[in-house]
Amino acid sequence: MKQAGLFGLSDHLKRLSANGDPLEALGRIVDFEGFRVILDNALAYSDGSKGGRPPYDCVSMFKILILAAQNNVADARMEYLIRDRLSWLRFLGFDLGAPTPDANTIRLFREKLTDAGTLQVLFDAFDHRLRTNGYLAMGGQIVDATLIAAPKQRNTQDERDAIKVGKTAQEVWPDQPAKAAQKDTDARWTVKFAKARMAANGKPQIDIAIPSFGYKNHIAIDQRFGFIRKAVVTHGARHDGSQLREVVTTNNTASDVWGDTAYRSKTNEAWLAAHGRVSRIHRKKPKGKPRSEALRAANRTKSKIRARVEHVFAQQKAHMGLFIRTIGIKRAETKIMLANLAYNMQRLLFHERRAATG
Repeated sequence: MKQAGLFGLSDHLKRLSANGDPLEALGRIVDFEGFRVILDNALAYSDGSKGGRPPYDCVSMFKILILAAQNNVADARMEYLIRDRLSWLRFLGFDLGAPTPDANTIRLFREKLTDAGTLQVLFDAFDHRLRTNGYLAMGGQIVDATLIAAPKQRNTQDERDAIKVGKTAQEVWPDQPAKAAQKDTDARWTVKFAKARMAANGKPQIDIAIPSFGYKNHIAIDQRFGFIRKAVVTHGARHDGSQLREVVTTNNTASDVWGDTAYRSKTNEAWLAAHGRVSRIHRKKPKGKPRSEALRAANRTKSKIRARVEHVFAQQKAHMGLFIRTIGIKRAETKIMLANLAYNMQRLLFHERRAATG
């Protein structure tokens, strides 16, 4: 076979650019170099005076995590794809044929960021950059939460009871360290209700209860641009309404706050009013009374705006394949916050492209 030369590789990359390489656009629009100081402070690498192999560039490694979040790629698969895809090599800044990170290196890099609690700092830094570049949080905010599935745990009733009272995996399985290492005692079971559609003959159908195991991604997006402005990760059984004050931001230029009925409570309404926010949260049906047409109409109007947050979750689950493979809430938080940050980057790419063509 004839071996490809450097000129052939250069021409191939030019054709990738001509066809609209999305990673090239992402690298141009997002200033990844601006994250370097945060990454350096979190990683605290040595100066190399003691010898040893130097670490891979921290910005390139961070880009790997963003790629993995966008494409739902495990570390072992990521190791292969970095070497296989020229567009990924170019985006990451690695030379063809040069050493690239293996799965263990990627995992250790993520663990360092997790232990240092750096993902929230990176998320906030990117939000600050959005606001500096004119993407202010405007038009009010929409709050919601979604369940992120994790591998289901098969435990006995006694084991479940021990986990609920706060015992660690090592305490629940003291004589089985290998088993304890594979048990997630932070995730929780919950039940999600899917409302049934009306039958063709007009008769109401039975709602479906779907048990789910994992974590929750609680977010607030701005109504104008659709960026995730704040996010909190909890176990799957945490009630949505309990996280309202954790996700509602104070820097939105409008005071309106939209949310479904899970956020409607006297405590939350009082808190919103005390902080200058105007509640646009859905109202619940009065107990023992039918839902009035005025209430239905008001909720329908709110739903037209509130539904925009569902597009965020659809993007993360359907296109990014968000799923928790790790064990423990700290690692789950890293995984979910990376997905939130990756979503915001893609959202910025969308707005910049629309501005350029519009």
